[in-house]
Amino acid sequence: MSTTAQSSASKRIEALLDDNSFVEIGGYVTARNTDFNMQQKETPADGVITGYGLIEGNLVYVYSQDVSVMNGTIGEMHAKKIVNLYKMAMKMGAPIIGFVDCAGFRLQEATDALNGFGEIYMQQTLASGVIPQITAIFGTCGGGMAVIPTLTDFTFMDEKKAKLFVNSPNAIDGNNTSKCDSASAKFQSEEAGIVDVVGKEEDILEQIRQLICILPANQEDDMSYEECTDDLNRICENIENGAADASFVLSEISDNSFFFEVKKEYAKDMVTGFIRLNGNTVGAVANRSVIYGENGEEVEKFDAAISAQGCEKAADFVNFCDAFSIPVLSLTNVKGYKATMCQEKMMAKAVAKLTYAFANATVPKVNVIIGEAFGSAYLTMNSKSIGADVVYAWPDASIGMMDAEQAVRIMYAEEIKKADNVNDVIAEKTKEYMALQSSAVAAAKRGYVDDIIEAKDTRKYVIGAFEMLFTKREDRPNKKHGCVS
Repeated sequence: MSTTAQSSASKRIEALLDDNSFVEIGGYVTARNTDFNMQQKETPADGVITGYGLIEGNLVYVYSQDVSVMNGTIGEMHAKKIVNLYKMAMKMGAPIIGFVDCAGFRLQEATDALNGFGEIYMQQTLASGVIPQITAIFGTCGGGMAVIPTLTDFTFMDEKKAKLFVNSPNAIDGNNTSKCDSASAKFQSEEAGIVDVVGKEEDILEQIRQLICILPANQEDDMSYEECTDDLNRICENIENGAADASFVLSEISDNSFFFEVKKEYAKDMVTGFIRLNGNTVGAVANRSVIYGENGEEVEKFDAAISAQGCEKAADFVNFCDAFSIPVLSLTNVKGYKATMCQEKMMAKAVAKLTYAFANATVPKVNVIIGEAFGSAYLTMNSKSIGADVVYAWPDASIGMMDAEQAVRIMYAEEIKKADNVNDVIAEKTKEYMALQSSAVAAAKRGYVDDIIEAKDTRKYVIGAFEMLFTKREDRPNKKHGCVS
């Protein structure tokens, strides 16, 4: 490696890649600028190590910023190295991984540095949907640099040392780091929803390796398959008992209980992540109302309602899966929309975004209704009407406009008022309404559900559905692009 061989930047690359697989590109590049006596400063590799290597035999391109060289600031040649790496990665159809530890623009290079940022943005935009882009933040990522991770597909962040911000916390009126550290990994993962995974450096590197091994190399080449060692017909006993926590259900039906959850700390009412079914990578989106701890205790509880943040989180994930031809599985268990003044300001647009994402996706789509599925919130969650290829329902699932008893209280309001035994009338009418309108059987009779399956058989039915859909081809109207985002 270049003269920065012993830096943390190079050590991260060595820890990420297969042993002795890294090949550096541009190790002799240094700054070209001579203003402000820059020619007297040493800038080995101009503060960024770039090259390629292997992760479990898969080709990847990597850049790693070196904070020991001018604080890792981006200048003309620094940016050019990253841009050239992007161009190579796109030509070869391989993922690109960036390690960020940067003080921002190099002031001595001013407009050259600004132009460099713009060129990086451009390459990231061109690469979006063509190759997977991953960013890991290990130090400072501020100002214009903060755009770079948000233009990538997945962002990892060191839980203690990393800082991500457009405006630093102390620059925001009425705020300071002691009040709200808006640059912290905690804030960016839980509040902003930018960061997918937070952890220690060694854990992040290991999880990036894991992610690379389950993703396609590009939008055309599928390297996301491995031999399945699990029983394809495995029975998942008592899975219905954990239906409120979709992450549990997904882990249970996945090969060898594999589940890679993304944006785990953001909008926890919605679960997004990758599972394996018969060795194939499948994107999963699911509603959640409870988080269970390791011992089965309830750690957190939510309303069975979709939030605006949950919609946006799921929509972005579905769009990624569709771009890279990754099949999508959804688990539906939702009563409606989260009702607060703050949510109402964002809800309609966010729901439209998720609805559009599911409807627009042409990958194989399977939906399993594992609980309640009421109103237009149910429609948004990958229903038959917006393009789900196969829809299953568990026997006790409820599907309809609203809860059966609530519907009865509205429909039979006058009759209930006059009744001598109100509870008996409500119970009788609710049972009748359930049978006619809001049971899984009623939905199946109308063709909105393809089959009613036992919860324990979910794994084998879903695997079978995706195998049948493997050769799916679906066209959309010829247009430049849609306008919902």
